[in-house]
Amino acid sequence: MASLPQWVHTMASSQDKAFYQAMGKRLAQFRKAQNMTQTQLAEALGISQQTMAHYEGGKLRIAVALLPQLAVLLAVSVEEIIGDQKPATKGKRGPTPRLQRQVELIGQLPRTKQKFVMEMLDTVIQQQAP
Repeated sequence: MASLPQWVHTMASSQDKAFYQAMGKRLAQFRKAQNMTQTQLAEALGISQQTMAHYEGGKLRIAVALLPQLAVLLAVSVEEIIGDQKPATKGKRGPTPRLQRQVELIGQLPRTKQKFVMEMLDTVIQQQAP
């Protein structure tokens, strides 16, 4: 099997480096927006603060398995973390990523708590009706 030319490896690694640095910057921004420290986020993920610092600095690749948990903790989508957010369409309606995550989390609650949340939502929506 033929090996790839050296320039392919160099180009891929420089692209990877830029990707992980940009993702690390986004992680830090999202974490700060939630008023969390690196230590708090690291503890919630079950990793060390040093590992979190390396993620934010783009020096260490984030395990793909951590992305959904990071998204929930930071109240953003996985797409926002990896930087694959499509530009918002003008006038587009529908749930925001945060609302969608909340709905998913509500779905994990016991049925009695789900019913309580739905009743609260019904009340709020009825109050807003013209």
